[in-house]
Order: sequence, then structure tokens, then C-alpha cells
Amino acid sequence: MKILLIGGTGTISSAITRQLAETEHEVYLLNRGNSNAGLPANVKVIVADINKEEEAAEKLSGMTFDAVCEFIGFVTSQVERDYRLFAGKTKQYLYISSASAYHKPVRDYRINEATTLANPYWEYSRNKIACEDFLMKMYRENGFPVTIIRPSHTYCEKSVPLGVHGDKGSWQVLKRMLTGKPVILHGDGTSLWTLTNNEDFAKGFIGLIGNPHAIGEAFQITSDESVTWNQIYECVADALGVELKPYYVASDLLDAISPYDFKGGLIGDKANSVVFDNSKLKKAVPGFVATIRCEQGIRKTVEYMLAHPETQVEDPEFDAWCDKVIEKLERLKEEF
Repeated sequence: MKILLIGGTGTISSAITRQLAETEHEVYLLNRGNSNAGLPANVKVIVADINKEEEAAEKLSGMTFDAVCEFIGFVTSQVERDYRLFAGKTKQYLYISSASAYHKPVRDYRINEATTLANPYWEYSRNKIACEDFLMKMYRENGFPVTIIRPSHTYCEKSVPLGVHGDKGSWQVLKRMLTGKPVILHGDGTSLWTLTNNEDFAKGFIGLIGNPHAIGEAFQITSDESVTWNQIYECVADALGVELKPYYVASDLLDAISPYDFKGGLIGDKANSVVFDNSKLKKAVPGFVATIRCEQGIRKTVEYMLAHPETQVEDPEFDAWCDKVIEKLERLKEEF
């Protein structure tokens, strides 16, 4: 098959690019060319900014694909543009949405594709819902061959998956652990969560490419393993070889006192206990199973970050904010 990936070098898509490159498929990436170092030699790159529609249309002129995979569409104007670019030029359009779009507050911790989409806490999720609505409308009215994919917390080797961190990534939390500082966990750390390694995600995603059972359907792709946030942070500490010193703060308090988007990222997503039912995916892709356990994937990621200084992005503002929150809450405890 002739497959186009819009992006192709991000957290989710990089593993898909690598795995597709090991097949006989003809693989193209369309991106700005800023992160293409180390791509497999047989992957063809179309250098263009997809957000500049005329430029992208010129670079794609005369080309058709068996599948187009959109990883960087966040608002309806972007999927509307994709519809103009690819309607009649692809047999399948796979759109990365988000499991954060599922109903919040959670009505049932068991989540499947039939769970209602509604998230009043996070604009990101509401935009993903709007994108899904537009694409499914184009499928129903015009036969646009869309497949919706809803990942949950998918991670790669370049950043440890955490609940509370700053805008510059996870390294500052790891540094706090390495220097013996307490790290903030939302709630009491006992809510259930699902982490999915991007290598596992890619297996499910690729199984849906060219799959006739996937057209006009939505699929979630996650691991079947459920862990608590305490277990996640313990895995990180174990991989670093240090003692975990958790400092628990209620999610709504973090939202109230934080300069970060904890209303969306926590209350609208990570603070909720959810367990994903992947039965629909496994029926469409027989044999799919996520094989990388939480502690395995986290250890691999920690080892990668320790060995690659470019991933160790300092975030002194977040570090100072954590110290301030802990100091003030400790002072409040003393007053009472």
C-alpha cells in the first residue's frame, strides 16, 4: 500500500513510521522537515507545511494514496483542510483523536467506543470532538473513508509519562527525585490509569490501515494494563534507583493555585479512574496485544533520558512552584 503520514516523527507517529518502514508498504511523510534526522532510508519525505494549504496541495499534486494518517489535526479548520486535500485521493483517512474526549465526569470507569463524548473541562478535548463530528458527517454525507483513532496516555522513550509536570516536560520531576526532593502527585495517587507505549500503539494502528472493517468506525488503542499513579511514580523512582517521596495534593486545589492547565490535564483527564475495553480493536485486528508493561516501558524511557542530555530540559519555574506549594501547605498544616 501507498501510505502518507502527516507528521510522522512525533510521540505516537514515530513508532508507526519505524514499523511501517520494516514492511513492503510505500511510506511517505509530509512535514516541515525539522525532525527527520534518523528516519529509515526507505521512507520518502514530502517537505511542506500542511497548515499552508496551497503549498501542500502543490507538493501533493497528482498523488493518490491507499491511506492518509493525520497526527497533527487539533481543530476543525485543519480537518476541513484535509478533506479538501484528500477527498477522492485516498481510500482511507485515519484521524488521531483522543480518549480524553470521553465523558467527564466519568459515569462508568469502563470505557469503550460507545462511551459518550463530552468534556467541559478541556478545550483540547472539545476540539477533538468537533473534528470527529465533522469527519463523520463527511463520511455519512459524502462517503469520505474516515477511521477515528482514540489514544489515551501514549508515551515514547524521550519523555516519562507523569501526571503533574511543567510545560517543558518530565525531566524536572526526575531531577527532583534524583536530588531527594518530594514530588507532587495529584489526589492520593490511587486512581487507576493506563499507559501505552508507542511501539504497542503502532501495532494496533497499523492493523487498521487498509482494514475494511475500520471505515466509518472509531477505535481506541491502549494497553490492557491498569495501574495507579502511585505505581507509575514508584516505577520511575525504581528505574532511577532512588526513594520516592510523594507529596499528595488534591487535583482541584492544583487547578486553583497553578499556572499550568491542570483543569484540562487532570480534572478533564488524568485524575479520573478509567479502564479501557479494547474488544472492538481486537475483533478488527485479531492477535493485537500490548506487550510492554508499565515498569518495562518506564525503565526503558528513564534509561534513554539519562543517556541523552538533549531530553534533560530544565524547568526551574516548575521546580520553584513545587517548592512553594509544598512549603505553604506544610505551613498550613502547622497552623491547624
